[in-house]
Amino acid sequence: MENGFGALRMLLIAVVTLPGVCLGSSVKEEAVASIEASRSELIELADEVWALAETALRETASAALLADYAEDKGFTVERGVADMPTAFIATYGSGSPVIGILGEYDALPGISQKAQTSKEALVPGAAGHGCGHNLFGAASLGAALAVKELIARGDLQGTVRFFGTPAEESVGGKLYMLRSGVFDDLDVALAWHPSTEIRADTESSQAMVDFVVEFEGRAAHAAYDPWNGRSAVDGVEVFTFALNLMREHVRPTVRMHYVVTDAGNVPNVVPDRAEIWAWLRDSTHGGVDELLERVRGIAEGAALASGTKSELRVQSGDWEMLSNMAGAKLLHANLSWLGPLEFSEEEQEFARQIQRATDVEPVGLKGEVEELLLDPGEPEGGSTDVADVSWVVPTLHLSVTTSPEGAPWHAWPVVATGGMSIGHKGMIYAAKTLAATMVDLYENPALVTEIRAEFDQSTQGVEYRTYIPEGPPPVPVD
Repeated sequence: MENGFGALRMLLIAVVTLPGVCLGSSVKEEAVASIEASRSELIELADEVWALAETALRETASAALLADYAEDKGFTVERGVADMPTAFIATYGSGSPVIGILGEYDALPGISQKAQTSKEALVPGAAGHGCGHNLFGAASLGAALAVKELIARGDLQGTVRFFGTPAEESVGGKLYMLRSGVFDDLDVALAWHPSTEIRADTESSQAMVDFVVEFEGRAAHAAYDPWNGRSAVDGVEVFTFALNLMREHVRPTVRMHYVVTDAGNVPNVVPDRAEIWAWLRDSTHGGVDELLERVRGIAEGAALASGTKSELRVQSGDWEMLSNMAGAKLLHANLSWLGPLEFSEEEQEFARQIQRATDVEPVGLKGEVEELLLDPGEPEGGSTDVADVSWVVPTLHLSVTTSPEGAPWHAWPVVATGGMSIGHKGMIYAAKTLAATMVDLYENPALVTEIRAEFDQSTQGVEYRTYIPEGPPPVPVD
C-alpha cells in the first residue's frame, strides 16, 4: 500500500457512507495486493512505452507490448479492432456484470525528454509522453489483471474487458471503436488520467470539433500578370480575420485555435491552394455545433471575398464528458480508503526543480485526496474521446498525481516525471483505486443499478452522434 492503514483507515471506514460499499472487503485487499505484486512488471511496461514514444495510430510496438502482456496473463485478445491495427480488446470471464476499463498509449510529437529536471531531449525531434499515456495504459491493464485473477479464483463473477485505445491525441481512436459498437454491451466503464492532483472527477471536459478549410484559387505570376490570379492565401487571410473578429461575440467558455498548414511555396507565384486547420471548443456539443455553423458561413464569405472556392471538412471532434455522481462517490470512497499518495523528499525536490525551471511556484507534488466536487462548474479546458464513451456507457473517471503542480502539460515536465518514480507511484496508485472500485461493482449489483439509473436519466432523449466522417480511420501508410 502507499501508506499504512491503521487508525486513519478505520476512521475513514466509519465516516464514508456509501450504500453497498464494503471498504474492508478482503477481496478488495487481495486486488490491491495483486497490483503490488505486479508493481515491477507494470513499471517495466510503462517505461518501455515511455521510451518507444509512438504517436497516434503509429503505436505498433506499444500496443503489442500491452496486448502481449495481457495475452500472456490469460486474457483473450482481439487485435486490429475498428480497422485500427493498434487498437485491441483483452477479455476475461463470462456473464454479467461486464465492466470495461480504458487504456491509452499514444505520445505527442516533438517533445522528447530525458527523465531529469532540465529540458533536454532524449532523442532530438522525437515524440514524448507529455500527457502520461505510457502510465495510463499500464495502470488500467494492471487493474484489469487484478480483477481477472479474482474472477479466475472464483472470488468475483462476471466479465472484465481492457480496451487498448489509440490516437487520443489525434483523431480519437475511441470514436471509431464506438462506431463499431465495441462498448455497447458494457454495464460500466472506468478510466483515469495522469494529473497534478488526486480526485474522483465530476468536472466535465470541453466539447470540440476538428476541421480544415481548403481554399482553391487560380495561379498566376505574381509580377507579370497577378490580375489573372486568385490567391487561395487571400481566402485563408480573410477567414482568419473574420474568425478573430468573432472572438468578441462568443461565450467566455469558447476556445478557437488554428494553424495554417499550406500557404503556397514561393512568393512570386499567386498560390492556387491554401489550407487552415482549426479547432473550436465550448462546454457543450450543442455550443460547438452553433460555432461550426457560424464558421461555415465565414468560410463561404472568405471564398466570395477572395474570388476563390472553399471546402470545410470536419475531421473529428469530441463531446463533453458526462459525469456520473454515483460513480464518482464510489471512486472517492476508494481514494479515501487508500489514503494520500506519499512522495519522498527526493521526489518532491525533483518536482520543485521542474517548477523552478518552468517559472512556477516551487510547491512540489500534491499527494492528498481532493474533496469531491458536487458542483464543479464549467470545465477548465481540454477535450478527450473518453467523453464520447461516457454518452454510450456510464463512465467513472479518476485523476491521479504524476507531475508537479503548475508545470506545463503536453510538454517536457510531464515526459520527465512520467519516466521515473513520480509517475510510477501515481500509476500504481491509480491501478489500485480502479481495481478496488471494480471489486465493489462486481460484489454489489445495486451499485451498478444506481450508476446506470443516473446514466439513463442523464441521457434521456439524447442521441449520441459522432463528429468523425464516414469511412475508415486515417491509418497512416508508410
